Amino acid sequence: MDFGFSEEQEMLRRSARSLLERECPSAHVRQMMEDERGYSPELWRKMAALGWLGLVLPEEHGGAGLDYVDLVVVAEEMGRVLLPSPFIWTLMFAEAIGRAGSDEQKRRFLPAIARGEIIATAAHLEANGSWEQDGITLGARKGGAGFVLHGEKLFVNDAQVADFFLVAARTGGKRGGRKGGGGVTLFAIDAKRPGIAVTPLKTMDRTRKLGAVAFRDVKAGAADVVGEVNDGWPVLTSAIDRAKVALAAEMMGGAQKVLETTVAYTKVREQFGRPIGSFQAVQHKCANMMVDIEGAKSAVYYAAWAVSNDATDAATAAAVAKAAASDAYRRTAADGIQIHGGVGFTWEHDMHLYFKRAKSAEFTFGDANFNREIVAQSIGL
Repeated sequence: MDFGFSEEQEMLRRSARSLLERECPSAHVRQMMEDERGYSPELWRKMAALGWLGLVLPEEHGGAGLDYVDLVVVAEEMGRVLLPSPFIWTLMFAEAIGRAGSDEQKRRFLPAIARGEIIATAAHLEANGSWEQDGITLGARKGGAGFVLHGEKLFVNDAQVADFFLVAARTGGKRGGRKGGGGVTLFAIDAKRPGIAVTPLKTMDRTRKLGAVAFRDVKAGAADVVGEVNDGWPVLTSAIDRAKVALAAEMMGGAQKVLETTVAYTKVREQFGRPIGSFQAVQHKCANMMVDIEGAKSAVYYAAWAVSNDATDAATAAAVAKAAASDAYRRTAADGIQIHGGVGFTWEHDMHLYFKRAKSAEFTFGDANFNREIVAQSIGL
C-alpha cells in the first residue's frame, strides 16, 4: 500500500499553492472580511477554470472524476491562506445532487457548478443548534402538487451569495439517531424564490459569512425534491460526512501554516540574548503542535480514502477526522499566539485570523465531542 501522495497529486498541490499564495494573500483575506459578499468572484472563476469546483464530480457531468484524496490536497492549500470561499458548501450541495438527485437535477446543477456558474449552500441548522435529525423542525407541508416550506435556518454559510439552498425540512414524524429517513426531506430551492429572506449574522470568524434564512410559505414543487420524500436524512449525512473531510483537510492546512509561521518566528525573536527557539519550553510547544497536526492529518487522509471508496466505516472515519482536526487546529492556533507573545494578540498580525477560523471550523458539523459520540455509537459504546 502506498501511503504517500502520487506525483500528480503533488503537482496539483504545487499548482494550488502557487495560485492561492498569489491571489489570496493576507491583504485579500482582510479585504473579503469587509466585503459583503465575502468572496472574490474573479478568484472563484479562476478556481473553476482550474477544475477545482468539479474535482470530485463525475466526468459525464463536467467534472474531473477524481476522489477526495485529490480534493484534500487542494483543501489543505485553501486552509493555509484562509481562503474566503463558498467552496465546501457548494461541494456539499453537489454531493447531495450527485448521490440522490434526479437525472434532470444532475444535468441542471452539476455542470454549472463545475463551471463556477452556481454557488450553493446547505440550510440545515436551526435555533436548537442540533446536528441530529431531530433538530430539523422547519416544516414542509403538502400544498397543491408540491410542498410549502415555513420556518428559519440559522448559521447558513454564504447565504448572502448563494444561488441555491439545500434545505432539510420536516415532512414526517421524528425519529432519533443518525440513521433512517426520519421524516426529513431535502429540497433544492432557488434563493430568489418568493418568501425567502436572508439576514447576515455577526460572527467571530469574519473570514466566513453566515446568515439566517427565513422561509415564509415558500412553494416547492416535486422537481425540487432531492431524493425521496421522508428519506432525505441518509443523503444529508452522507454529504455532511464528505464535507467534514474537506473541512478537516482545510483545517490541517491552516494548522500547518501556523506551525511553520511560529517556528520561523522562534528563530528570529530573541530574548535574553538568544533566539526563543533555543528554549526547551518553546521547543516542547512546537513539538506538541507538530504531533497534533501529523496525527490529525493521518485521520483526515484515511477518511478521504474511506468516503471516496464508500467504505463501511466511512462515516466513522469522517467523524474521527473532524474530531482530531478540531482539537489539533484549536490547540495549534492557541499555542501559536502564545509563542508569538504580545504581537500575536494584535489585530495587525494574522495569528488571530487563524485562531478564529479554528474556532468557527471546530463547531461546524459538530465539535470534537459530538463527533466522538458518533464514533462511540458506531462501535457500540
